[in-house]
Amino acid sequence: MSTERPPVVKRKTVRDIGLSKGATPLVCLTAYTAPVAQILDDEVDLLLVGDSLGMVIYGFDSTLPVTLRMMVDHGAAVVRATRRACIVVDLPFGSYQIGPEQAFQAAHAILAETSAGAVKLEGGAEMAPTVRFLVERGVPVMGHVGLMPQHARVLGGFRAQGREAAEAERIAADARAIADAGAFSVVIEGVAEPLARRITADIAIPTIGIGASAACDGQILVTDDLVGLFQDFTPRFVKRYATIGEAIGSAAARYAEDVRNRSFPGPEHVFRPKAG
Repeated sequence: MSTERPPVVKRKTVRDIGLSKGATPLVCLTAYTAPVAQILDDEVDLLLVGDSLGMVIYGFDSTLPVTLRMMVDHGAAVVRATRRACIVVDLPFGSYQIGPEQAFQAAHAILAETSAGAVKLEGGAEMAPTVRFLVERGVPVMGHVGLMPQHARVLGGFRAQGREAAEAERIAADARAIADAGAFSVVIEGVAEPLARRITADIAIPTIGIGASAACDGQILVTDDLVGLFQDFTPRFVKRYATIGEAIGSAAARYAEDVRNRSFPGPEHVFRPKAG
């Protein structure tokens, strides 16, 4: 009988993420459910429980209807299913914009009820005081600048940001403000490539790109886009590494055919009475 113990796996922390600046790029993906999180855990450095779950899981047309309760429940499921990745959970729209105190209450609920490593919030210079307030009270914060889904209506939809000089300067200033406020990393989404490259060189914390630049300190994608679960639309910045949606559709079609012609369940799929 073997007495060897399985190796102890140490979960990555926000400190580990913060120290990765300029090192091997961080591998980040989204996860909203325990089974998917468990599958991804060994391959990634960070899993984001994003408020994109509103669109991916619940079928909303934006992230705005997502509630704090949703984020807590999904965040807890992802943490329970993993042992290696650093887990970050989004603060949903309306849970932090009123002021730092409201943001702290929402962040406390997420960290206390999920055991996640950090929270993420959208916003630039206007959110820097909130980021500083949270960090000073022990809440690790990941920032998010550029194309911000919670701000899509103000930004004129899901369009690339930073293509014009004035807009690029504002986004660069936003990233600096979030870094200076104490965030341990920042997501840069949907911006002109030279801008993402410049921000990565200018600020001291790791940048996580999505529709940004290979020069970023890490990359993140929505897992459902990565594996082709959605067949009707693929964002420009997504590279599909599988076509799970097609595989599921094909499996469902074959199942439907077997059910309708009564070849499923077969003898091997049903229970027999006990002999005697």
